[in-house]
Amino acid sequence: MSIKKALRIIRNLVLFFFISTILAVVLYRFIPVYATPLMVIRSTQQLFKGEKPIWHHTWVPFDKISPHLPMAVIASEDNRFATHNGFDFIEIKKALKENETRKRKRGASTISQQTAKNVFLWPQSSWVRKGFEVYFTWLIELCWSKERIMEVYLNSIEMGKGIYGAEAAAKYKFKTTAAKLTAGQCALIAATLPNPIRFDSAHPSSYILHRQSQILRLMKLVPKFPPVEKKDIKKQKEKKKTEKKKKK
Repeated sequence: MSIKKALRIIRNLVLFFFISTILAVVLYRFIPVYATPLMVIRSTQQLFKGEKPIWHHTWVPFDKISPHLPMAVIASEDNRFATHNGFDFIEIKKALKENETRKRKRGASTISQQTAKNVFLWPQSSWVRKGFEVYFTWLIELCWSKERIMEVYLNSIEMGKGIYGAEAAAKYKFKTTAAKLTAGQCALIAATLPNPIRFDSAHPSSYILHRQSQILRLMKLVPKFPPVEKKDIKKQKEKKKTEKKKKK
């Protein structure tokens, strides 16, 4: 194979990669994400173990998810989610400093980074995956709103063995719907997210209950998400005034 032909193949592969990934990100801005690489990987792992694959997942729009859940995951996972550009450099600096003395290294992945990983990549950590993660995080931050990133995150995140997303977690963990999850239940879900296979939000250990109480406190301190716009505040005030007049 000549050098010219090899370069042409490489060029075409690079073009295909960028065109296909940009198209996928743009499409997922509008259409639900019904399956992710992690869901497929977990099902395959279960098959190889001789188990019946478990795959519980139902997409629900953002307004059908309890408003407590985005607050819980922000409080637990990413306090500056609403304001950063996909990467929390304050937390990255803290993690680098802490990891100099810590035996167990801690990460500083944002909700945007976790969404990019969940939807487009594989779970095993490596420098190659981290590179792709940076690329896809930048893309979704560019093409999606923060509300859309949160919507996809809450619908795709692993929340238990074979359980993906808020609706499935609500049904199989708490016998309810995503819309009806309480603040306490949302805090329990958020507490287990670092390792949802090991920790069970339906049967919390003392450690998870302690994390729940911490998250519930933090939920009162972090800014409301999605942010309430000025026009919405004005409408709420006008509505209250109208209701008071009717009562009189």
